[in-house]
Amino acid sequence: MKAVIYVRCSSSGNQELRQDVGRQISDLSQYCNYQGYEIVKIFEEHLTAKNGTNRPVLNDCVSYMKGNHVDILVVSELSRINRGSVFDTMAFVKELMDAGINLYTQKEQFTLLDNDGKPSIFAPVLLSCLSLAYSIELESIKFRLQSGRAEAIRKGVKMGRKEGSIKTLDQLASEYGPVIKSLKRGQTIRNTAKICGVSVSTVQRVKKAFNL
Repeated sequence: MKAVIYVRCSSSGNQELRQDVGRQISDLSQYCNYQGYEIVKIFEEHLTAKNGTNRPVLNDCVSYMKGNHVDILVVSELSRINRGSVFDTMAFVKELMDAGINLYTQKEQFTLLDNDGKPSIFAPVLLSCLSLAYSIELESIKFRLQSGRAEAIRKGVKMGRKEGSIKTLDQLASEYGPVIKSLKRGQTIRNTAKICGVSVSTVQRVKKAFNL
């Protein structure tokens, strides 16, 4: 069986989170080797607070699996593919089922399809419950952040970036010239990040700034 590993962390600038991604890859690789799966590709996604539940790399991952007849998607836990709402997450899982792609989540020890390629009897129930729990947790975090921001503003704390911290287009062009050239050559965001040694989120920011 051919397998794809998808890993995700909340930021690409923190070394500790980078190590967490490495742990995910190591653990999932061990699982695939134990099961006798052939790992054909590893997708790594870094998210920031701004892109929230947007999952461009996950979308690329699914497209790759469909186009290359990959059998199973392996993730460390269900929250890694959580789309922010139960309905969106369930729609994503249904997309996998319709394509005949299995899903394994290591933390929950959950497998979407049985040996016959059919959804396990408890899959819909378990997925709904877990997705709902993650959605509630996400909303709670948003509420606490908004509440804290409102309290800080009430106390007179100045919010937002420091003056002069936003880089101009000239500064971005000077600092990320190789990134711009790579994108103009038609390289994907992920490949550009690898070639230039920068994060995916940085490439996305540069691409958006220059409308590439």
